[in-house]
Order: sequence, then structure tokens, then C-alpha cells
Amino acid sequence: MKRPNYANDKALKQFIKTALEEDIQDGDHSTLSTIPKDLEQSAKLLVKQNCILAGVELAEIIFKTFDKNLKVETFIKDGETAKIGDVAFIVTGSARSILSTERLVLNCMQRMSGIATLTHDWDSRLVGTKTKLLDTRKTTPNFRVCEKWAVAIGGGTNHRYGLYDMIMLKDNHIDYNGSITNAVKMAKDYIKTNKKKLKIEVETRNLDEVQEAINAKADRIMLDNMDVATMSKAVKLINGNCESEASGGITRDQLKEIAGTGVTYISAGALTHSAENIDLSLKAVK
Repeated sequence: MKRPNYANDKALKQFIKTALEEDIQDGDHSTLSTIPKDLEQSAKLLVKQNCILAGVELAEIIFKTFDKNLKVETFIKDGETAKIGDVAFIVTGSARSILSTERLVLNCMQRMSGIATLTHDWDSRLVGTKTKLLDTRKTTPNFRVCEKWAVAIGGGTNHRYGLYDMIMLKDNHIDYNGSITNAVKMAKDYIKTNKKKLKIEVETRNLDEVQEAINAKADRIMLDNMDVATMSKAVKLINGNCESEASGGITRDQLKEIAGTGVTYISAGALTHSAENIDLSLKAVK
């Protein structure tokens, strides 16, 4: 799949640089003290748990950022099914370089594959519906680029990336501001004054707030922590005048029923904050 815009070269370079500095600092002394400088070897990425693999492209970028002479032969691509015993890729080149980047590659791939696998599982529950599965901003600080990318690899749809690319008026914004009507008006004035192209989403907690958000002409209305019956009434009220999004404590078992209400989106923080890492290892090729 095509790399998302937020996972651009600049963002990945910054992430990789910071991650390697955190790990290596003044040197990988285990490797420097035991591995000859000119020794060349190969290592294979071994899959030890069935999954949707993610982070393969990132792994190659990490290897080549650290050592441009490392070569990667890929057998399983991002988003493809991987089974126990499969070899995803083989990296060849400086043994020192392979050892010094091993843990960063594994940390990223294990986490990303876990998120992609969970996302794929959840998204499969929505097959046959028009509802799309969204992630949230409930991500690990400084690792969002990888976690959001993994959701996309798993078949999910990315919500806003951060605070800068969408206006979302949540409950605290509304409570601090005084009303949905006033908050949306002020947001629209802000967009016009600052010549921004931003959608406005409003979080609502009951049907009265849904109606107020409709009247204020929000671009999307979040139905927060509503039961399915209330959500269904809300979608009928919205009547296609704007997008709708179910959110708040969503579980896998609820997905099909919630999609049945006709909501445009279902967002779930669980995709990133509750995914389990997939067991992968990088093994020397003897």
C-alpha cells in the first residue's frame, strides 16, 4: 500500500533519529566489543505468531537510514497475512549494523503488526456495511506515526492525525465555551479569518445536543457513549445532513449492531491502546 502522507520522509527520519539516539547514545558496546568491523552477515525476520504483518517498509527504512549499504530482500509485504514460521525478509550486510538496529526494528514491527492484526479483525466485522472504522489520538507519544500507519495497513481509516488537521469540539470545549451553537459559530469564524480548510466535528452526549449540532451545521457529529437505540434516533435526526461518528467504549462485539444504525464512522481507541504485540524475532542466518 502507498505510505500515508503523515508517514513522510521527514517524519520518519526524525522518529528514527530520536529512537536510535535513545538506544545507542555513545555506542552499542556489546556489538562494538565483540563483532569485527568488516564482518558481513544476514538475518531473517521470523514470524512466531499468526498476524497481519506491518512495519516491513519501515524496517527497511530504519536499516538503510542507519547503514545505506544494508540490503533487504522482502518476502511478505505490509498488510499481508503471515503465519508462524514464515520469513518476512532477510537483511544482509554489516553484522554490526544489523545488531545495532535489531531492537528498534522489532519494537516497531511487533507493535505495528499487533495494531494491524486487531484492526483487520475489527474491520472484517463491518464488511457489507457502509460504516468505516476509525482510530483516535489515543496513541503512544512520539510513536503516533507508526501506530496510525499500522491502522491503515490493517484496513482501518485514520481519523484526524493531530490537533492541527481538524476542529473537534469535545465536551470540555463545549462546557468551557457555553454552548454548541456558539462554539461552532466561533470555529467557523476562526476558519474564515485564518483561511483554513478544516472540518468541524462536535461531540454530543444526548439527542438535544445532536439537534443543536445539526442546527449549527457541524460537518460531523460524534455520538459519544450512546446506547444503540439512542444512536439510531440520532442518525435519523441527522438524516444525512452531515457525517456521524459513534464513539466511546466501543467493543468488537458491538460493531455490527452499531453499523446497523447507519452511522458514517465508528471510532475506537482500542485499536491503538489495547492491541497486543505480535511475537517476531530477527535471527542470524547461519
